[in-house]
This record gives sequence, C-alpha cells and structure tokens, in this order.
Amino acid sequence: AAAGLSYVGAYVINTYKSYDNFLQDKYALLPAVIIICVAVVMFIIGLIGCCATFRESRVGLGLFLAIILVIFIAEVSAFVLGFVYREKVKTDVQGTMRSVFEKYDGKNPESTVVDYLQEQLHCCGVKNYSDWTTTQWFNSTGNNSVPLSCCRQDMKNCTGRLDQPQDL
Repeated sequence: AAAGLSYVGAYVINTYKSYDNFLQDKYALLPAVIIICVAVVMFIIGLIGCCATFRESRVGLGLFLAIILVIFIAEVSAFVLGFVYREKVKTDVQGTMRSVFEKYDGKNPESTVVDYLQEQLHCCGVKNYSDWTTTQWFNSTGNNSVPLSCCRQDMKNCTGRLDQPQDL
C-alpha cells in the first residue's frame, strides 16, 4: 500500500507540471506531498506491525492498533473536510481557469497549456464552448470561432466556427 501511495503522489506531482498554469496556488501540490508522507508513515507502521507480530509482543500489537485507529480517524476527518470544501475548490479552480482563458492569444505559454488541456480532456472552455465568447481572443479575432483545440479529433475539416457546434 505504501508503494502504491508513493506512486500516486509522484504521479500527481509529475502531472502538476502540465497544469501548473491552471493551479496558480502552490498549495495545490500539498495533497500529493501529504500522500507521499502518508506512504512513508504507512511503511514504518507496517514494519512495527510485522515486528510486533513476529515477536508476539502485546505492547507492540497494542501500539500498532492505536496507530491504526488514529489513522482511521484522520482518514474520516479528511473525507469530511474534502466533502465540505469541495464547492470552494471547484469555484477556485474555475476562477483560475477563466483567468488563464482570458490570457489566451494562441501564442503565449498559457495558450499552449489551454490547447493541451482541451485536447487531452476532449473539452472546450471551462464549462462549454460558449465560455470563449467572453474572452479577449474571441472578440479580437472577429471570425466567430473558438481555438482549433476545441475541435473533436474525429472531425477533419473543423474550423472552430460556432455555427458548427457539432464539430466542437
């Protein structure tokens, strides 16, 4: 389990590099760091449990049980906090995404990240393609279209025009 959690934490940190423009708050990496720390602690606790079992130590097994109960209480608390603050996180991420979309010009690094995100997630805009109608890029191009990264990958002749929403 500790190895699996370590992998997940490292994967999240590695994936963060692709989306760091959307997550301007550096505390966004905190869950991944916590996951890695939990993995290290789980490894140590597992060793304590194995050693206590091997030696048939009542004190060691009692310590192991107490640690497992504390971890269970911490997990329940984390679940409750995640459930309570899920809307705040959603609102914060959408606000940050909207600000990155506002900076889109098709050339800057933020634009590259937006295009990459839309292609990888098969989406267009924060909620849908109509989000682009309020951006500076949309108004400056004057061609009533969204970036080509909004086009469905199976559409070969997609121009990004809003009069063809089936292609987006």
